Amino acid sequence: MKNITDSGPIGVFDSGIGGLPIAGKIRELLPGENLIYIADTQHAPYGEKSEDYILQRSLAVTEFLLAQGAKAIVVACNTATMVSIKILRERFDVPFIGVEPGVKPAAIQTKSGVIGVLATEKTLSSHAFDRLARRVAGNVQVEIQPSPKLVRLVENLELNSAQAFFAVEEYVQPLIEKGADTIILGCTHFAHLAPVIETVAGPDISVISTELAVAKEVVRRLRQQALLSVRNEGGEAVFYSNGEPALFDGQVRRLWGPDALVRSF
Repeated sequence: MKNITDSGPIGVFDSGIGGLPIAGKIRELLPGENLIYIADTQHAPYGEKSEDYILQRSLAVTEFLLAQGAKAIVVACNTATMVSIKILRERFDVPFIGVEPGVKPAAIQTKSGVIGVLATEKTLSSHAFDRLARRVAGNVQVEIQPSPKLVRLVENLELNSAQAFFAVEEYVQPLIEKGADTIILGCTHFAHLAPVIETVAGPDISVISTELAVAKEVVRRLRQQALLSVRNEGGEAVFYSNGEPALFDGQVRRLWGPDALVRSF
C-alpha cells in the first residue's frame, strides 16, 4: 500500500455505474481532487450475491484502490456498505465513507407516517438495514420494496424507456397503496432513474436520495484528517471496469462526459 497523502486520489467503487452520481457530487464539491472510480462490472449486481461474495469483492477492489494511493474510499453501493464497511474499516487505515438508505430524513419529512424504501433484496434483508430502520425510524412505518429489475435497466442505460416506466410503476405503486408519502432510493443505481420515479410517484410523493449527503461527508472526513487537496480545481477522474470495455466506455461517456478517462483493471 502506498503512503496516504493529501495528493492521493479519492477512490469510489460500486458493482457498476450506480456510484457515478455520488462521484459527480464529490467532483462538484471538490473540483481539485483526483478521483478513481471502480465499476466491478464482472461481478455485478452485488444485490444478487451472497454476503461473503460481496465482502471478498469489496476487499479486492479496496486493495486495488490502495495500490493506486487512494487516501479515502467511498463504498458507493448500499449493499456493499451494509455487508462490508465494518470489516473494511477494521482492516485498512484509511477513511471509508459508506452509503445507507435515507431513512432518517424520510422519517423526519413524512406527513403520513409511512415511508417506502426501494432497494435490492440483499440490502433490505441485511442486519445492518434492520438496525438502521430500528434506530432512526422512530414511530414511522417503514415499507420495503425489493426492486431487482432497476439495476439492470440502469446498467443497460434504459433510463427513460417504456420498460423503465413499467418497472418503476410495478415497484412504486405498492408503496403508495400502503400510504407512503416519501420514497427512499436505497440503491445508488436508482438515482439514475430518479426523474422516472418522481414522474410515476406524482407531485405529492417526496423522493429521497443521498448523493449530496455522502459527498458532504467525504469533505468532512478529509478535512478532519487533513487530507483535502491544496488544489481548488483541475482534478482528474479516471474510470475503471473489469467488464466489457466498449459497454463501460459508452456508459461513462454518456453519464459523465465525452472526455472521461476510461480504463480496464
